[in-house]
Amino acid sequence: MQTQAVATTKEIMATVLARDLEDGYWVEVGANLPVPRAGVLLAHLLWGPNMSVMIAMTKANVLNEPVIEEFQLITDQRATRWAEAYYIHNDLVENMKFRRKGVFFAGALQIDGFGNSNLIGIGSDYKKLKFRGPGAIGVCNATVMNSRFHLVVNSHDKRIFVPKCDFVSAYGWGTGGEDARTKLGLPGGGPRYVVTPLCVMDFEEGTKRMRLKSVHPGVKVEDVVANTGFELVIPSSVPTTEGPTPEQLHVLRTRIDVQGALRS
Repeated sequence: MQTQAVATTKEIMATVLARDLEDGYWVEVGANLPVPRAGVLLAHLLWGPNMSVMIAMTKANVLNEPVIEEFQLITDQRATRWAEAYYIHNDLVENMKFRRKGVFFAGALQIDGFGNSNLIGIGSDYKKLKFRGPGAIGVCNATVMNSRFHLVVNSHDKRIFVPKCDFVSAYGWGTGGEDARTKLGLPGGGPRYVVTPLCVMDFEEGTKRMRLKSVHPGVKVEDVVANTGFELVIPSSVPTTEGPTPEQLHVLRTRIDVQGALRS
């Protein structure tokens, strides 16, 4: 009897992101991070044939690609082989009609309890940063103009989940409250999920405090609490994160992630 393959944590994370996407959405992979990229392509291949998938500024449709070749950089020209359209930066920033049903994904050096995040750097003095990040270019407008966004990080500890970010490159829910964004005139819906190797978090209605939504297989609620630098909202019952179905795992491994980036 053949045993079913067990999904890795990154494959579970990608599947969480995929399940938030629907056919017809405009989806921006952003910096081509492996987990969001895999999640977007999984949704596109299995239930989103009419999704507009933005890979490296290229509007792509890869439904008929047996294997979707991996590439590392957002500027990699190999993405143009799938192009339906290509957008220069200003065209994309100004064209709001796409982003009304848009979903974006962002990484972070720091994230606070209301989903504000930092990609600029670590340190109190911007002239003397302890660590310099990739910067805020693209993230500021993409997290504002799309209907919502997700924060995705590859580790979960108190260096990332902090009481207050040193800088804010992507505004989340400010200091809390459902009107935190609308009172500033921001059109987008803000952060929806924070996906990490330990868990999935969302935001409590009303207060917009970060809330534990599910823990990945083998992870305890106590593990998440111990590795988070602020107080999370903890529901009375926290489920285990649902992993990919056998079909979804097969597509991930044979078409999307053949080289095994999500298995490393």
